[in-house]
Amino acid sequence: MQKTILVTGSTDGIGLETARMLVLKGYRVLLHGRNAVKLVQVEKMLVAEGGVVESYLADLSNLSEVNNLAREVIKRHQKLDALVNNAGVLKIPSPITPEGMDKRFLVNSVAPYLLTKLLLPLLGNKGRVVNVSSAAQAPVSTKAILGEIELSHNSAYAQSKLALIMWSNDMVQKLKGSGPIIVSVNPKSLLGSKMVRESYGISGSDLSVGADILCRAALSDEFAQASGKYFDNDTGYFATPHPDALNSSMCKEVVDAIEEVIFKLTA
Repeated sequence: MQKTILVTGSTDGIGLETARMLVLKGYRVLLHGRNAVKLVQVEKMLVAEGGVVESYLADLSNLSEVNNLAREVIKRHQKLDALVNNAGVLKIPSPITPEGMDKRFLVNSVAPYLLTKLLLPLLGNKGRVVNVSSAAQAPVSTKAILGEIELSHNSAYAQSKLALIMWSNDMVQKLKGSGPIIVSVNPKSLLGSKMVRESYGISGSDLSVGADILCRAALSDEFAQASGKYFDNDTGYFATPHPDALNSSMCKEVVDAIEEVIFKLTA
């Protein structure tokens, strides 16, 4: 049976390259983006290449739209083989929402946590969650997650990417083997994405390197026992993330803050 994989942020950059690589391998890909025009363009392109795809529109900085995204996927599918939480932001012009929350944490940490929780029934015990993190990891301020302080772009990015690893490890511990494999991956630093071009003014390296490791993490046997682990594609090996990600009490604090944000924005 054809496997079904949801890739968030799949209208450009590494997400698009991953989606394209997956459809060329014969998998059904659920595309996601926040720009309706780009989403239609990508769907047409991949269908023209023989791909089987579906499109889902959602702004991940809006948790109501994250809820709607999950509902639409659940409505159309009984099973999901993999979820690749790829969507991410670094430098954005207006990082604070009208509710006072930081969009960088919402998109990079909170939305993937909420989407994963909502889709756990479809992922079951055999599915996989691939969380796209980064080599940039910095100690997480729960005040920043809660919107009580504002950080620079680079600090918010590094903290939100560590928060992603921390909730991944917390979720693995809570599921106790009863859920999907959840693995965090640094796809490779300074790949040639729009984010890298806009943030650092450089073209970056070959996106296919990052897409390849995300596909492997979602599908290959080498990640079959990888739940709770961190893969660093800068070295090409499983590695040790920032020490805070290995501290269960600190991970719980981050998850509690994420849950508080979800409650405030969706209650």
